[in-house]
Amino acid sequence: MLLETRQHGIVLGGSVAKALILACAGAALLALDWPWSAGGVVAMVLAALVALRAAWRWDRTKVVLTSERLSVATGVLGRRTASVSLSSVGALEIEQTVWGRLLRYGTLIAGELEIDFVPDPAELQELITGLTESRQAA
Repeated sequence: MLLETRQHGIVLGGSVAKALILACAGAALLALDWPWSAGGVVAMVLAALVALRAAWRWDRTKVVLTSERLSVATGVLGRRTASVSLSSVGALEIEQTVWGRLLRYGTLIAGELEIDFVPDPAELQELITGLTESRQAA
């Protein structure tokens, strides 16, 4: 295995924002005292669950590069892996939004495989290109 990484941490942004909104609502309800405090506790528990679920899914998604294949594996209980052989990869493409360029993440497209939120996609592209060129030279 040459590289194993996770998606960029930006994938946690939406879930963290939801968790913060729920936590703030929960804190506000807790401040109102009974009978609102029960709703506050529920909102705080939901906030924690939303954040935990997002972090667990992020941790369980891996981008793996070997000398033969580029793969992305996802899933917590069930596992799904999509991969492409480096020998069959033609052009490698990178798509980046303005935010992606600023925060250094993007979508890497390698043949039929499209991987979103790849950290430093240009570096991964260079690594794959180097591997395919060295295989062709051999």
